[in-house]
Amino acid sequence: MDSQGQNEQLVVWTVVGTDIGPLLLAATQDGLVNVVFHATDAVRDKTLDRLATRLGTEPVEAPDSPLLAEAIRQFEAYFAGDRRDFELSLDWSLISGFNRQVLRELASGVPYGSVVGYGDLAGRVGQPRAAQAVGVAMGSNPLPVVVPCHRVVESDGGIGGFGGGLETKRKLLALEGVLPEPLF
Repeated sequence: MDSQGQNEQLVVWTVVGTDIGPLLLAATQDGLVNVVFHATDAVRDKTLDRLATRLGTEPVEAPDSPLLAEAIRQFEAYFAGDRRDFELSLDWSLISGFNRQVLRELASGVPYGSVVGYGDLAGRVGQPRAAQAVGVAMGSNPLPVVVPCHRVVESDGGIGGFGGGLETKRKLLALEGVLPEPLF
């Protein structure tokens, strides 16, 4: 508690190296709150400023924090091919409304090694004509990889967009056996 008897929000973060480049992981007492691709110094600084504004407290670098330990372990196992599903507490506070509804359906209903179309995902949440809005939800996903927006593709077989870049999406889909490994 802080000096006024309020429970103060704690946000911890670290950067982990992966096969798709450095990822910034941030967590609160409620769970993993943010995963950010391409965590260069500039991306990290911008992310930490955004988290401080959105969550009302300065994030603390804490690579050994118990709040991050399980997430780090599961990311390592996922990229080693030893884990298919993430079993982590998630803090959904950075997303709300339709976007949260879509991302929760994605997290629970599109398993490792499979894909779903934007329109199909829209239908699953009762909004069959909201394929474009599903694309917006994917772009606002604060928990990529764990909430697998890389598994959402175009209905015509196209790969679709991806906040982490198309090469990252291809690598994640290859890791899961949906696409062949890139030649180079």
